[in-house]
Formats: sequence, structure tokens, C-alpha cells
Amino acid sequence: MDPSTRIERDSMGEMAVPLAALYGAQTQRAVLNFPISGQRLPPAFIRALLLVKLAAARANVELGQLPAPTGEAIAQACEQLLAGEFMQHFPVDVFQTGSGTSSNMNANEVVATVASRILGAPVSPNDDVNHGQSSNDTVPSAIHIAAAIALAGELLPALRYLAHTIRDKARTVHHHVKTGRTHLMDAMPVRMSQVLNGWAQQLDTDIEHLRALQPSVQSLAQGGTAVGTGINAHPQFAACFCAELGRLTGLGFTPAHDYFALMGAQDVAVALSGQLKTTAVSLMKIANDLRWMNSGPLAGLGEIELEALQPGSSIMPGKVNPVIPEATCMVAAQVIGNDAAITVAGQSGNFELNVMLPLIAHNLLGSLHLLTTTSRLLADRAIAGFRVNDARLKEALARNPILVTALNPVIGYAKAAEIAKQAYREGRPIIDVAAEQTGIDRAELERLLDPEKLTAGGL
Repeated sequence: MDPSTRIERDSMGEMAVPLAALYGAQTQRAVLNFPISGQRLPPAFIRALLLVKLAAARANVELGQLPAPTGEAIAQACEQLLAGEFMQHFPVDVFQTGSGTSSNMNANEVVATVASRILGAPVSPNDDVNHGQSSNDTVPSAIHIAAAIALAGELLPALRYLAHTIRDKARTVHHHVKTGRTHLMDAMPVRMSQVLNGWAQQLDTDIEHLRALQPSVQSLAQGGTAVGTGINAHPQFAACFCAELGRLTGLGFTPAHDYFALMGAQDVAVALSGQLKTTAVSLMKIANDLRWMNSGPLAGLGEIELEALQPGSSIMPGKVNPVIPEATCMVAAQVIGNDAAITVAGQSGNFELNVMLPLIAHNLLGSLHLLTTTSRLLADRAIAGFRVNDARLKEALARNPILVTALNPVIGYAKAAEIAKQAYREGRPIIDVAAEQTGIDRAELERLLDPEKLTAGGL
């Protein structure tokens, strides 16, 4: 026998398991069966699984379904694991059995090992740690729990922080007026603050839509057990479980109105992912606006100067690139891709069970994490510190023939178009051409074509 392994047994027989591993035979079978990606499920998902085992143990003790010493040993084991480095004990690949049974049993085996040491007597992975549960309700619940914790505690605060940073910056740049652009072409002037407040409003809308999903995300399949009927679970298990989970997390979890909906489908995860995709689209819009305004500095727009964070080229000395907006755009692309996979996975609910749960867990939690970290980075390293090139803004405004739009009510569209074309053709300021072609007093033209007044709209 290999001295670095020990023999563990499950319903299929014996299995050699690494000596130091806290898991058992079923986990080892999964490690051998799925050498696919080398990617493990996210720590946030494993934490949620451990919270399920902890809350379930206490609920089962309260309901008289487990002896108090056994249940408390399980709870203590979960607490010990949650307080330390636990991922080395969860080696199962993301791409595994579609129900996530391998990961659920991985958690059951690890918790049982630690609980047995605490109790000084055997604790069963199936009969004790998994009591009143099935992979089929536990894994969907863990997805919701992990997503709810990440959404409430991480992403929403990060998005609020980004929106707040943008609005703070908008106040400091309110006095700057720039050329507006539609179709990437010169348009009527706008205040820099109007641009930024538009970004902040996008984020406010994203936040509102994400918050609207929280009650659905905090509704759990736990208690449905194998197929949604609740077989082998105490009738009050789901309510006790959610109450205990609420005490552990500070969030208001509730039993599902219908277990079949949350086990046979993953519509809530698909909806949340869809809103994460929308948020990613918002971030990409903001990041690309920053990239365009920063472009140049000589041959581009050069309206702002982002903080210089690193050399931009291995061959061109002095080049500095908009690295944070670029990273943000890549994150947005990844989140959009994650959503496409979750959409396909959400369609894989066959009768009483969705069979792409690990993929949904991996991609959904990945999107939540990426958007959280990127939102704070974008706020701190791009929005807060950029400098406005006011001279460049004024130079472009002075030569912008589109300002002639303000003269439409006075001289008509056709005459205004003629003046704009001449200003373009001759490369002259619009006010000079308008003074020649209209006979309007120059002081009156200065009033009519004042870029600051034009940002307020109206006649």
C-alpha cells in the first residue's frame, strides 16, 4: 500500500485517498472522474455550502432530527473550516456531475471528518451532515446563498461607491464645457458634469434593478430534497434552516414558494446574470468614453488625462495607455460571455432538476466578483484622478460649426447649414462666418453661440 494514501469506503467500494485529505472516497472518485479544467468552484460557493451544512445541523437539532452533540460537532466543524484556509480540501473540478453532487459530497465528507474529531466518535457524511438534504436542493440553495452574500455585501456597495465617486468628480468638473459627440462626430456642447452624471445614472438604474432581484435570490430551494417533494426532511426544516441562515449571514432568506421551480429551473440565476450583463455594458460604456476622451494626447481628442500608472509600450518610450478602462472593458466582455453560458445552462432544466448547476455557480459568482473589484478600481484609479484639459476643450468648441444649430430659430436650418459648411470648408470659427453671412450683431452672436448657455437647452 502507498504510504501517502489511506483507504476509504463508500457504497461502491474501496478508494485510496491522500493521507492528509479531509475528504473521502466520493470526493476522490470525482477527482479521478473529472480531470477536465483544473478549475475549482469559487471559494464563495464552498463557503455557502459550509453555511448550508452549519444551518442544517442546527435546524435538525432544534427539530429533534439529530442528537445535539452530533449536530453541534457538525456546526463547530463548519465554523472551523470557514475560519481557516479550506480550499485545498475541495479539489473537485467545475465540470463535473451536473447536479453538483460531487461538490455536495465533498463538503459532507470534509465536515464529517472534522466533526468526528471534535465529537470523538464517527459522524456520517450522508446520515448526519447531509441529514434532511439532497444535492438537488443544496446546490441550488448554495448558488443563491453565495450570490446573495456577494450581491448585498460586495457588488452593490462597490457600485454605489463608483456612482458616488463619479458624482463627486462631476461636481469638480461642472465648469468645463466640451464638444458633445453623436456618431463620434461633433455635436452641440455639453458640460463635463452632464456626461459624468449620465454615467452615474446608468449605475443607479443598475443598482435599482439588482436590488429588485434580491428577494428572489434570497428564496431558497432547501427543503425540497430529492425532487421537490421534501422527502426525508422535517416539515419545518426549511423554515428553521432559513431562520438559522439569517442569523449567520444577516440576510433575510426564505423558503421557496415552490421547490420545483427552484430545482428544475435556474431562472433566478439567469435573471441575475442578465442584470450583471447589463451592468457590465454600463461599465464598458463608461470605460470607452474615458478611453476616447483620453485619446491622443496630440492626435486624439485629448480632453482629459488619466492617471499615468505604467509604461505603455515595450518599444515606444514615453507612451502611456488607459490601462484601467481597458481592463474594465475586458471584464465586461467576460461577464457578457459568462451570461451567455449561464443562459444555455439555464435551459438545461430537465423535469425536476437543472443539470448544469456547477457551471452556473462558477460563472455567476465569477461575474459578481469581477464587477465588484473592477467597479472600485475604476472609481479609484480612473474616475477620481483624471485631469481635464480645458485649453483643448475650448479650442475645439471655438471651431465647432455645429454651434450654428443655435441660430436655427433665427435664420432657419438651410441658412445655418450653409454657414456650417463654409466654416468647415475654410476652417474658420463659426462666429466669424455667421457674422459675415447674417448681419447679426457680433455681440448678439456671442450671446446666441455661448457654449455654456447652449448646454442648458431651450431656445
